[in-house]
Amino acid sequence: WKMAPVRVVTTAPKSKSVLLFWAPWHDDAVRLKEAVMPALAASSSSIMVGTVEAEEHPSLSESYGVTAVPTFVFIGSDGKVVEAIQGIVEIPQVTQAVQRLIQSTSDIANKATTFEPTQNTTEARDEEPLNDRLKKLVNSSQVMLFMKGSPDAPRCGFSRQAVEILNEESISFGSFDILSDEKVRQGLKEYSDWPTYPQLYVRGDLVGGLDILKEMKGEGGGSSLREQLEVESLDDRLAKLIRRHKVMLFMKGLPSAPRCGFSRKMVELLEKENVSFDSFNILEDNEVREGLKKFSDWPTYPQLYVDGDLIGGLDIAKELAESGELSDLLKN
Repeated sequence: WKMAPVRVVTTAPKSKSVLLFWAPWHDDAVRLKEAVMPALAASSSSIMVGTVEAEEHPSLSESYGVTAVPTFVFIGSDGKVVEAIQGIVEIPQVTQAVQRLIQSTSDIANKATTFEPTQNTTEARDEEPLNDRLKKLVNSSQVMLFMKGSPDAPRCGFSRQAVEILNEESISFGSFDILSDEKVRQGLKEYSDWPTYPQLYVRGDLVGGLDILKEMKGEGGGSSLREQLEVESLDDRLAKLIRRHKVMLFMKGLPSAPRCGFSRKMVELLEKENVSFDSFNILEDNEVREGLKKFSDWPTYPQLYVDGDLIGGLDIAKELAESGELSDLLKN
């Protein structure tokens, strides 16, 4: 293959395109950018091939559902995403997706208004023990419903009734469509020792199925279902979380394994200040991830709090560190 120029993309393309979202700190992403993308550009003259430095263009990354690098996004002739590969990337997988994109028609692309990043899911999930994955899932929201379908489109009457009960009680909850993953569907039955769906969990503990929910609602003895489940309102939960430690960091990943460059840099900054801090991985709890944006009126992550007060994101923390004010804030 003759090497060809690759476009640096900063806005959403409106034609058939292959975009690689990358970061300079990720070795595999850099390798794909420098070696694979020029080869794709040389061999695929009918489509635009470009790269996006994900952390420099967070709005563009978010618009395509990019949560990790490297991520390949394949865009149809109408500007809509038709496929994405996120995480572990095999070159044959990319070239096959490029061929599908080249051969696709506008009619096919028009049907693809939404997508789920593949994240090379089969390989990624096989590497993680099923019980570990199930434990993460049941703890991914304070209230978690495993159901058939989604809350907006239940696929069975029992799941629909469970959603209706939770909504009637104004209980915010996360959900997982067990029809989308057979391993989770079968594994959770053994994990919880509960053979049917839906299944409701609160703080990682099984409550039961629809019959249990109905009994609790009907025989509450004057207590609401929320009170029986001991479910905090989201605002109360967030108010406690931001005060869990004097210095509290809401980030992507863990301090020992950040999942984005901004979070990594914030951890480095705090460690340089030699201050004790606690953290919360917003990737593992979508309720907190979305709710904190409104609670704090701050749309991005990481977010740094001191004594329950929002300091800001990485840019503000950097400015405070350069002026010497951050050390005073963190230690006083």
